[in-house]
Amino acid sequence: MVIDAMKPRETTILDLSKALCGGKGVDEVDVTVTEVDVKTETIKLTLRGSNIDYDKVSGIMEQNGAIIRSVDEVNVSTT
Repeated sequence: MVIDAMKPRETTILDLSKALCGGKGVDEVDVTVTEVDVKTETIKLTLRGSNIDYDKVSGIMEQNGAIIRSVDEVNVSTT
């Protein structure tokens, strides 16, 4: 799953990544900062894992002050 999001600069990408890896079904998180503003950073998140719980991911993002702007890619497998 690839997510376009915005987070406050005070929240580090390391802290956000660790929190997201604790989410149900998330095994790996890649974060790329794509834009930096005075108070915020725009980030691209790539989450990998089986059976990722989007609602949990959204909740973790919210707890860390981040907002999801869009879900840009999803890969679904039946295996």
